[in-house]
Amino acid sequence: MSSLDGRVALVTGGSRGIGRAIALGLAGDGADVAIAYRRDEESARKTVSEIEALTRPGPGPRAYKASVDVLEDCRELAARIEEDYGRLDILVHSAGIASRGRAVADTDPAEPARLLGVHAVGPHHLTQAALPLLRRAERSDVIFVSSVISDSYPPFGAPYAMGKAAMEALAHTLAKEERGHGMHVNIVAPGLVDTEMGQRLIRATAGIENIRDHDAASPFGHVCRPEEVADVVRFLVSDAASYLTDQRIVVDGGTF
Repeated sequence: MSSLDGRVALVTGGSRGIGRAIALGLAGDGADVAIAYRRDEESARKTVSEIEALTRPGPGPRAYKASVDVLEDCRELAARIEEDYGRLDILVHSAGIASRGRAVADTDPAEPARLLGVHAVGPHHLTQAALPLLRRAERSDVIFVSSVISDSYPPFGAPYAMGKAAMEALAHTLAKEERGHGMHVNIVAPGLVDTEMGQRLIRATAGIENIRDHDAASPFGHVCRPEEVADVVRFLVSDAASYLTDQRIVVDGGTF
């Protein structure tokens, strides 16, 4: 990947899973990386330490506790980034939560609003708060980590699918609105990934206790690794993708 030296990236949901892999990948390419996390302070500290080992002299990594579905948290997060780094070039929306896997008839009425809040309304709030910083950059990138669920819409996952579909609507709209400001907006849509959420999903849907037991049945002989999703993000924010925007890249080994 091309160097990201001098660019500042913020990765939400950056303490674990796909977000952590993205944060480490961007840091390895030279970016100054900040992460936002909701609850897991221990994982956030560990990820910051791992980023520090990859970081060249500069502002260094930071972790911010923030709930992306809370408007004031998003505004405070953008303000802290400006105060601590003075700029923002890359924003990755990776924070996410799973639905409970129930049929529409059995879903808690509060669940759709909660999933839409984290996956779509929160990214809207944070992007809006960060726009003044992003517009200052000669080139800025906003990446939305979605899901293949918005291709297939399987049963027993309506709140999650609704959240990701709304997220993608936001991304496509933002790409058209901000292209004139030098902003590239793209979507990465993974399938099953070897994360804690992926492990819970495959246990609930297939009764498989260890996600690695699904390797043999997966494309290319293994369940997708978080780093394989991160590599797509690294490409999209690199010079190699200088003429790409408003694209959706599926990372599922060709399953769908």
